[in-house]
Amino acid sequence: MPADENAPAPGPEAAAQSDAHGATAIGTDDAAGPRKLAATLALADVPRVPGAPKPDPVLVADGVVRRFGGLTAVDVEHVEIQRGVITALIGPNGAGKTTFFNLLTGFDRPDEGSWTFEGSSLARVPAHRVARRGMVRTFQLTKALSRLSVLQNMLLGATGQRGESLLRAVLPTLWRRQEEANTQRAHELLRRFKLDAKASDFAGSLSGGQRKLLEMARALMMEPRMVMLDEPMAGVNPALTQSLLSHVKDLREQGMTVLFVEHDMDMVRDISDWVIVMAQGRVVAEGPPEAVMADPAVIDAYLGGHHDASLADLDETAVEAEVDAEIEKEHR
Repeated sequence: MPADENAPAPGPEAAAQSDAHGATAIGTDDAAGPRKLAATLALADVPRVPGAPKPDPVLVADGVVRRFGGLTAVDVEHVEIQRGVITALIGPNGAGKTTFFNLLTGFDRPDEGSWTFEGSSLARVPAHRVARRGMVRTFQLTKALSRLSVLQNMLLGATGQRGESLLRAVLPTLWRRQEEANTQRAHELLRRFKLDAKASDFAGSLSGGQRKLLEMARALMMEPRMVMLDEPMAGVNPALTQSLLSHVKDLREQGMTVLFVEHDMDMVRDISDWVIVMAQGRVVAEGPPEAVMADPAVIDAYLGGHHDASLADLDETAVEAEVDAEIEKEHR
C-alpha cells in the first residue's frame, strides 16, 4: 500500500527497518525523501575507516579470500553494509569488486572466510537459495532470456510458484490464482519501469538500457530486502541513465538496502549514501562520497603515485627508470 502522505516522516530506525511494501512506490523522483535522511543520520557517527562497524548492518563479511592460482583476487578482512542505505562499491579495474559480488551471492566459493545476511550464514549457500532469502543481484551483462517475452522473463522472477510442482501442475485450481497475482504484479512493475508497451515483445529485442530496467524489475518480483547491482549503468544509452538512477534511489525509498558496483563517479556522488573502495582485492577506504573522493588512498588506487604532480613537474628520466626497474623486477 502507498505511504500515507499526511503521516510524519519516520525516524532513522523505523525507516531503516520498515518493510519494503509500506514505502513510496517505484517511479517517484524524491531523491531526498525520508529514507535518505534516515540513511544520513544512521551513518553520521560511523568512522571513516576500512571495515567500519555500522549501527544496523544487514550484511557482514569476515576474512573473505579468493585466490586464482597464485593471484589473490579478493582479500576482504571485514565489511559491513548498513541496512536501508545505498552503498557504492568502487575501485579500479581488477580490484576484485565483481568477484566479491559473486562470492557474497553464491555464484563463486571463497578459499576462506564467512559472511552473514540478516544474521544467518550464507557460506556455501547456493545462489538460488541466497535469492530466496531476500538478497538478489543483477549482472553487468544482463541475463534476460532473449527468446522469451518480457512478461515471461518477469514471471520467472516470482518464487514459490505452486504450478512448478509436477503433481500440482495438473490441477490448475491449485495455482491459477497465484499465477494471476504474479502476472498482475509483473504488469505493475513493467508499467512503473515504462516497459509495459514491451510486455509481449521478445526480451532479445530490447535495447541495452531496457534490458537493465527489465533485470531490475525482475529482481523486484522476488520482493527482496537487499538488491545488489553490478555496474547498472554499463552500456546504457544516456537517454535512459536518469531513469535508471531514479529507480535505484527508489529502491532505498521502498526500504531496501542497495549495494552496487559502478565506475561512473558522477553516479556514485549522486545516489550513494556510503562508499567502499577496493584496490588489489582489499578494502582501502570507506566513507561518504565526497570524503572518499578526496581520500589520498583512493586517488592513489585510481591514478597511481604521481597523481599530485603535473606532467611538467615530472622528471621523465626518473619515471622511466622507475618503470624499467619494475619491469626488471617482474622478469626476475
